[in-house]
Amino acid sequence: MAFTRSVFKSLKAELVWRRDWPTRRDVEIALFEYINGFYNPRRKHSALGWKSPVAFEQRAA
Repeated sequence: MAFTRSVFKSLKAELVWRRDWPTRRDVEIALFEYINGFYNPRRKHSALGWKSPVAFEQRAA
């Protein structure tokens, strides 16, 4: 539960609160791009030896 709160707090601070959003759809698109463009592929994971999935895959190839 604490991890989830931390993720959403970071997401709001880094993305949502930094600008005014004209529409809800604009927020949805930005969130999707952030999660799939940075958070999932580039953040470091403890299960991967603190490497990002991208770095882990490049090293394994």
